[in-house]
Amino acid sequence: MQTCPISNLPITSKHNWKSVPAGEDYVKRLDLIGDNIFHHYVESDHPITLNSMSIDLVNKVLEESGIKDSPLYLLWDMNNIGNISYQYKQGINNIVYGSGLDFKVVVFYNIDESCRIIIETFAAMAPNTMTVLLRDDYADAMTSLIEYQSGKAPEMPAEQEVDEEDTMKNEFLATIARISWLNMLNQKIFLPTVEDPFYPYFKAIDHMQEDLKARDESHEKEMQHLKTESDQKLSQKIIQLNAQVELGKKEIQRFEQEKAALKSRIAAQEMELTRISTAVGEKASTLHMICDQIRNLDIEQPDKQKILEQCHNMIETELTEKRLKTELTVGDSEFLSKLQKKHPNLNQRELRVSLMVKLNYDTREIARSIGISTRGMESIRYRMHRKLNLDKHKSIKTYLSELAAEMV
Repeated sequence: MQTCPISNLPITSKHNWKSVPAGEDYVKRLDLIGDNIFHHYVESDHPITLNSMSIDLVNKVLEESGIKDSPLYLLWDMNNIGNISYQYKQGINNIVYGSGLDFKVVVFYNIDESCRIIIETFAAMAPNTMTVLLRDDYADAMTSLIEYQSGKAPEMPAEQEVDEEDTMKNEFLATIARISWLNMLNQKIFLPTVEDPFYPYFKAIDHMQEDLKARDESHEKEMQHLKTESDQKLSQKIIQLNAQVELGKKEIQRFEQEKAALKSRIAAQEMELTRISTAVGEKASTLHMICDQIRNLDIEQPDKQKILEQCHNMIETELTEKRLKTELTVGDSEFLSKLQKKHPNLNQRELRVSLMVKLNYDTREIARSIGISTRGMESIRYRMHRKLNLDKHKSIKTYLSELAAEMV
């Protein structure tokens, strides 16, 4: 019996563990390494196109080797494979989403550049329960697979930032695969912000999906009388459902990541608010001491009263600022985020004014908080009224209250 030179595991190879596609001049083979590692390769002396896949060969090896209820691992030798047809991609979908086989790790190696993007696309749309790796040669592929099988595979730290370009590339490839390979024409297309450089590409996919959906609906009307397609459509729906479940898991994962980031941001803001509150308290205490010292000064009473009024105004301004900072809740942060997304033309001072208006501060308190006169505050409110595109009979306060109510 042969032994794998990398893992030292025994290799089981039988003469009937092969498949010869009709009309083709190559042979597909499947060996078993150890207890649950499949090794798939083709025998050919020239580059070929994989045109069809059948699960029969996999089931034959499972049955004759006695493997039951065991996680499966697959080494896929891409030597002499120059292209993969649409029919073969459909076969991959059937194994991944419709066969019930539990493939934990799939490792491709000896990949020709002509079909690398196809393999990268498959890796991007694979379920979260399956790890797909691309390696240079057999030794590298087997080493990586053994590491994952033994649980020693390297893990990315949770706090490490994921490269945005790679993330967008994988999302783009996965979206294309779900449309092209799985015919998922009703999936929700992830769209980045309009300012994002990747926006045009995802928007183009969105339009393409709508066009394909319209064409598909027209085709369905013409083919309704063909009952023979019912079984095929049912199978396709099952595959789509499984893929949609995986898509939902990825959406949940993305939401949890955003939730964790928001929690971290809120914690940092709470620390900053504590610092500001302490500083404001110290300033107010100092101003009170100054007021006491002023009262004991031997100066004219009108002058003394004028200085004391200015000092009290400064104390009131500090306390107003403190109330604003300490009252900033998670709901207020969400309100500001929604307002900024809906009206990106508002600057930071106008956003702050909007929040104070929402919190029922009057014009005088807002003017003191941002360090301007009451007249200057009226000018800001006039400009904000125009930026918010409000009717002349609708107040800023009413509009902001309605916007906050939508979030409840």
